[in-house]
Amino acid sequence: MNDATNPWEDNLIADMRANDGVVTTGPLAGHPLMIVTSMGARTGQPRRAILTWTRDGDDYVVAGTAGGSPVTPAWVHNMAVNPSVHIEMPPEAFDATARVIERGPERDRLWDQHVAALPWFGEYPDKAGDRVIPVIRLTPARAR
Repeated sequence: MNDATNPWEDNLIADMRANDGVVTTGPLAGHPLMIVTSMGARTGQPRRAILTWTRDGDDYVVAGTAGGSPVTPAWVHNMAVNPSVHIEMPPEAFDATARVIERGPERDRLWDQHVAALPWFGEYPDKAGDRVIPVIRLTPARAR
């Protein structure tokens, strides 16, 4: 999938798959997680990201925080260039379309909703410096 495997991610995914999408151990136990596969913007190769999500109607919402890093994660750029993604939320999997929202009232509303549901995200903007954290709306193919 990626250029190199990541044993921590591999174990996290195995835990999710074994427990109907619920992470049972480690620092992400109990967090709402999804596995998103996008195509690399440069390489065209599949790239996976394990992301915390919230809902907005039928859509899923994720944020490109990189833990508050001043650099936007590569998966955000991949989704902007190649918006067709595959989402796995064991036991189900489905295709979706990603829309990166970097500024404006929709981004602010979705960010505020995300932080209300996942309060620890509230500290990321201070850590990110001048970078505005993008919000990504994932619309399942079945919801169109």
